[in-house]
Amino acid sequence: SLPVNSIHSDVLPRMAEQGFTSHGRLVECRLRHSVKTDSGILSFSYFRTTEQNKFGFVQFDRPKIENHLLTHESMKKRKSGFTLSGKNLAAGNRIFLYVATRFFLRYNEKNGGKKQMKILLTAINAKYIHSNLAVYNLRAYAAHYAKGMADSDTVEIGEYTINNQMEDILEGIYKAKPDVLMFSCYIWNIAFVEELAEEFHKLRPEVPVWVGGPEVSYETESFLREHPQITGVMIGEGEKTFCELAEYYAGESRRDKEKQKIQETQRTGEGKSTEERSKPGEIPGIAYRNGDEIIFTAPREMLDLSDIPFCYDKAGDFKNRIIYYETSRGCPFSCSYCLSSIDKCLRFRNLELVKKELQFFIDHEVPQVKFVDRTFNCKHDHAMAIWNYIKEHDKGITNFHFEVAADLLNEEEIELIRSLRPGLIQLEIGIQSTNKQTIKEINRSMNLEKVRDKVARIHEKGNVHQHLDLIAGLPYENYDSFAHSFNEVYAMEPDQFQLGFLKVLHGSVMHEKMKEYELLCQNRPPYEVLSTKWLPYSDVIRLKKVEEMVEVYYNSFQFSHTMRLLVELFPSAFSMYEKMGDYYEKKGLFGLNHSRLTRYEILWDFVESELAEFTCSEKMQKKEADFKEKVLESMTLDLYLRDNVKNRPAFLGESKVEKDVASEFYKKEAEEHKYLKDYEGYD
Repeated sequence: SLPVNSIHSDVLPRMAEQGFTSHGRLVECRLRHSVKTDSGILSFSYFRTTEQNKFGFVQFDRPKIENHLLTHESMKKRKSGFTLSGKNLAAGNRIFLYVATRFFLRYNEKNGGKKQMKILLTAINAKYIHSNLAVYNLRAYAAHYAKGMADSDTVEIGEYTINNQMEDILEGIYKAKPDVLMFSCYIWNIAFVEELAEEFHKLRPEVPVWVGGPEVSYETESFLREHPQITGVMIGEGEKTFCELAEYYAGESRRDKEKQKIQETQRTGEGKSTEERSKPGEIPGIAYRNGDEIIFTAPREMLDLSDIPFCYDKAGDFKNRIIYYETSRGCPFSCSYCLSSIDKCLRFRNLELVKKELQFFIDHEVPQVKFVDRTFNCKHDHAMAIWNYIKEHDKGITNFHFEVAADLLNEEEIELIRSLRPGLIQLEIGIQSTNKQTIKEINRSMNLEKVRDKVARIHEKGNVHQHLDLIAGLPYENYDSFAHSFNEVYAMEPDQFQLGFLKVLHGSVMHEKMKEYELLCQNRPPYEVLSTKWLPYSDVIRLKKVEEMVEVYYNSFQFSHTMRLLVELFPSAFSMYEKMGDYYEKKGLFGLNHSRLTRYEILWDFVESELAEFTCSEKMQKKEADFKEKVLESMTLDLYLRDNVKNRPAFLGESKVEKDVASEFYKKEAEEHKYLKDYEGYD
């Protein structure tokens, strides 16, 4: 026996957190057994209170591993072994844990042990390397704030991707045996969610199915009527709403027991219960079905971002995954195509919290952290504090991705960005269009001259990857206007140039103005534009070909030197990619899985076909021969920078450098390091 004040320092806070001490003042603590495992010291303790309640407590000495209150359900799961961080405890330790569990259950079963309740938060990501910030935030918030949940009640996360087979996801969800199932919904996964919810409901019709996320927070009533298997929708910000729903479902079994007590006391006349049965209608920020009726509760108030606990500290190994992270919500701008423009309440997370969390990413060598702040640099002091912190604490591994408004960058920010380690940050800059009428119509604020200047300043230093975006299908943007926007952005020499097509999101201003713009879009997600008053579908098809050529020959970084040279052959960059697309279509090359070497061969055939059109005199033939030679040199450089090609491709012809000349060059270079300064270790 131990005096209460000698209980291990982190046991009492943990017990208080779980509500143990509400059953009476602790009067006794006995350390029943303690063993050393590969994962830390495992101990089982027995507690007694003044109300004669008795509790068993399994405790690990590592703070990042949750302690466990043993219950009837958990005993069933753990008696054949206990898994911790992917490692089974040794046989002797499993036996100890089983004995300790049985010891506790003799008391637990006599004192009203609670059934475990499991909520499964399901995320279906676009790629395996992605993580879902929403479900981790929900779980962290509920773990910190939810009241009335037993330690045995769990919130689990199931992450899948849209590349998984539907049957495999359904099997995984079914085997998890959730008491409540919830889905995080976006345009890339909503079709999966709808089908999974329908099939799961057939198997487990008694399990409530809830959804949340931007894809279901607008036109909610029609969504619920079209999907009768869905119990309800969490609308907008979900942390507090999910927390209260978790409390509601955790209390179901206790309310059922209370109902039994009421019935018993009515028969015996021994008194009345004062507990009031909770209802979903008391939870703000949801819509749910009540028979044939769809009930909307009061809107949820905006959340203080600093109240959300850090959600990744117990999320396992993220070394091979991208982390999504936010330090602000809302956006100061009102772009009509974007849902962020609806949230006018711009809020920021406390910088001291942010710095601690950034340090976690840096210390754990997370490869990339993508900030989901809609306009990261809209608050100067906030942006500077974060950029300075990651500069001062950089360990040379983690990359941070920010979405910024380039024209808002001031001189102090530009100088700081130029001083950063190459690869420490990358910037995504949404230009969307350079058409002034288009920019005005979509309620966007942008100074193109400032954007061009700031992008050039950053590009000049060469230490920061810049990703520039355009959107096709915006109002007042026709084919020629888009070509002009393309050429202006291409001239800024972005490291990655994304041509996106307008997604007409439900709830956006763009969706409301579809009739005015004669805007047609796909009925299915991602609701991509088909045509507008200014851009017929035939032109959308032409732009799709340009988009693919940009992805293959520009964004792949495999043809960088060649494309910079080749653009001289055409009136504009846009016309070059346009003609390449036409060539691919003419030769039936779209839709095939080409190797990298085949892409080079196709490019060379395209160059020869284009040059043939310009041959009209002896002078032009000489220019053509000179240009072809330069193109071949550039292609050779691009090819060998990426691949150690054993056999020289036929289209490059025989090498014009004699072997003895090449040998003499490398011998001299090994001594002088004049041209290949960083070649050490690669010979």
